[in-house]
Amino acid sequence: MIEQIKQAGGARTPLSQSYVARALSEGEVELADAMVGRVAALAELADARGVRLMIDAEHTYFQPAIDHTAKALSMQYNKEWPVIFNTYQAYLKGSYTLLMEDMERARRNGFGAKLVRGAYLSLERRRAAAKGQESPIWDTLQDTHDNYNRCMRAVLREVKESGAELMIASHNQDSIEQAVQEMHRLGLPPTGGGVYFGQLLGMADSLTFTLGQNGYEAFKYVPYGPIAEVLPYLVRRAQENSAIVQGAAVARQMDMLRSEIGRRVVRLGRAG
Repeated sequence: MIEQIKQAGGARTPLSQSYVARALSEGEVELADAMVGRVAALAELADARGVRLMIDAEHTYFQPAIDHTAKALSMQYNKEWPVIFNTYQAYLKGSYTLLMEDMERARRNGFGAKLVRGAYLSLERRRAAAKGQESPIWDTLQDTHDNYNRCMRAVLREVKESGAELMIASHNQDSIEQAVQEMHRLGLPPTGGGVYFGQLLGMADSLTFTLGQNGYEAFKYVPYGPIAEVLPYLVRRAQENSAIVQGAAVARQMDMLRSEIGRRVVRLGRAG
């Protein structure tokens, strides 16, 4: 799809004239052309408004098309500052290699990355097993944690060295604490240094608020759209968090909730 995005708002090479047409029907080519056009229009608007456009990740069997589009847009728009952020799923065994390759390729332009753990663990493993293939997902939860933190440190170094930008999209307290420590070690400021933190609205509020209170650029991600489309997304996020937040993390969350409930009860009693 790199051929399709020529210039902001300008003409695109029709997908039917590219190699992709060999694998798609005429109707699928038209749909793909329309998709590329919509994404290019969003990228142009983001660039004009001075905001970031973060392209989310999906299942492995069509993620290459998303990566291809994101890279093409990055080459076009990330020349002065990172407008386009591609998303890297740390639960995938190949994510670190892909991340390093993309950073190396992007050094002549700006690089933007959103780092997540991943939300399709069960689906990806079932699909690989059904096809008799090796699972693309790390074998253990700790492998995913280790890979996430390794990817995070690699991009933070790139933020320091080349002005890359990173969205640390995580509900994991340990990863966030490691990120803050690494930022301090590298001399990256909490605000204005190209590092952002994001959690879903209603999840890990204690992390978001603590980051914000200490001057870090913390965001709440708000899903928006028709209920039929938003609910499946929220269910996947809940499943992701139930798989990732375990043991001590659950106990820590419960302790904080009990403490906050107690604090509010005491305040109500005093007010009465």
